[in-house]
Amino acid sequence: MKIHFVIPCLLGLEKLIADEVKALGAADVVSENGRVLFSGDASMLARANICCRYAERIQILVGTFEALSFEDLFQGTRALPWEAWIGATDAFPVKGYSLNSTLFSVRDCQAIIKKAVVERLRGTYGLSWFDETGPIHQIQFSIMKNQVSLLLDTSGYGLHKRGYRLEAGGAPIKETLAASMCCLAHVRDYHTLYDPMCGSGTLLIEGALLANNIAPGRNRNFSAERWDQVPEDVWRLERERARDLELKESRLAAFGSDIDPAALELARANAERAGVAQYLTFERRDLRDFAPTTEKGTLLCNPPYGERLLDMKEAEKLYRLMGQTFPQKRGWSYTIISPDEDFEACFGRKADKRRKLYNGMIKCQVFMYYK
Repeated sequence: MKIHFVIPCLLGLEKLIADEVKALGAADVVSENGRVLFSGDASMLARANICCRYAERIQILVGTFEALSFEDLFQGTRALPWEAWIGATDAFPVKGYSLNSTLFSVRDCQAIIKKAVVERLRGTYGLSWFDETGPIHQIQFSIMKNQVSLLLDTSGYGLHKRGYRLEAGGAPIKETLAASMCCLAHVRDYHTLYDPMCGSGTLLIEGALLANNIAPGRNRNFSAERWDQVPEDVWRLERERARDLELKESRLAAFGSDIDPAALELARANAERAGVAQYLTFERRDLRDFAPTTEKGTLLCNPPYGERLLDMKEAEKLYRLMGQTFPQKRGWSYTIISPDEDFEACFGRKADKRRKLYNGMIKCQVFMYYK
């Protein structure tokens, strides 16, 4: 069965995700603002959940239509084949949002969609009441400019929850964003990685996962694993496929440092849980004492922004110190994320390349130096 999928994503990551799902074998890949659409079968459903590094979640697109009234919304929803995905005992809660549409009451939209799905399933299963004691099939709706999209979430917890970061330090970077920075930095298995403000280690851990082609979701579970509509063997086979594609030999070395001993303890524990501890070395060190021991290096950094940690003046002092401390020489590259438009002036040199990304709701730039 051909399934249509949607990946909602952080703004700026659309191309990375589109390229990734193409590499996974997806068909009909299309990028839009904040999301990527593609198609595939049940194996692709499992593969995308297990292997996607930059996506927030994998959703099934059940249908789209225009709705100018609540009656339009009810009839459009009821016309969709919900029985293909929702069984007689399955739970199907509804949530979503409406923007720039005549149907602006989210609560009313939620109630009408629920009622329409119940009516559709009532006709299929001949039941007057659904106890919803089975696996959760979360219905998500989006209404934008009167265009309705109705989706089913297959992931459960967001895909950034890899399972290795049970705790995090102050203002941690999201795993999907960290993986994206590693991709933009072209991290490879023969690189030496550095993060002199590593916090709980997310950037280096994601770098090690990427460099060794370790699927980020291989050790976690997903909502759709409990669905009767997706064959159990699909998940086993896709996990086996992911393990077979892992790099068996790697020269990667990664070094993280931080002034906070508690953060370093978290980083070590996170690396162990992620299965990449053998590639990572952590030590307590002030940024002023950053002194790499290798001729070449790939440095990744998420310095404090002045948003949640430090104020902006203190953050800009730190950027100046980074510019003075990071060597400008052949064989070195720096990939640094910041929301500060004056970052380059503080750092002391213009980036060779910039990329606009969002860290949650914070508009940032990834500044890349490689010359």
